[in-house]
Amino acid sequence: MLLRTDPFRELDRLTQQFLGTTGTWSRPTPMPLDAYRAGDEYVICFDLPGVDPEAIDIDVERNVLTVKAERRPRQQGEDVQWELSERPLGVFSRQVVLADTLDPDGITAEYDEGVLTLRIPVAEKARPRKVAVARSGTRHQLQA
Repeated sequence: MLLRTDPFRELDRLTQQFLGTTGTWSRPTPMPLDAYRAGDEYVICFDLPGVDPEAIDIDVERNVLTVKAERRPRQQGEDVQWELSERPLGVFSRQVVLADTLDPDGITAEYDEGVLTLRIPVAEKARPRKVAVARSGTRHQLQA
């Protein structure tokens, strides 16, 4: 699996954090992720604490997986006076280029305790298999 990299992404994140700016739909803030292989699937976990699951959008187009989410300010009463607000709000996005060995049609998504977990199965054609060795005069066959 290949991840789309942007050398300026971390600089943008630090700048946004320093200036207190929020992500917009045209310039979203990147979200942190972990990715690993577990058996016959890849697992990608995105940190999205405080995001309503209804505000998460997942798309796959030409092997590019795009995850977008929006964290909106919580509605407070009129008599609330903010003293401190450090949690970032706005739009978050991340793109991952999926290898041809993965099956994008089999992606499943689960959101629990602020973590979005995507499971992407390895395509059948990419799974390891044994090749049987035949005796002389017979054909070699693949075994699944």
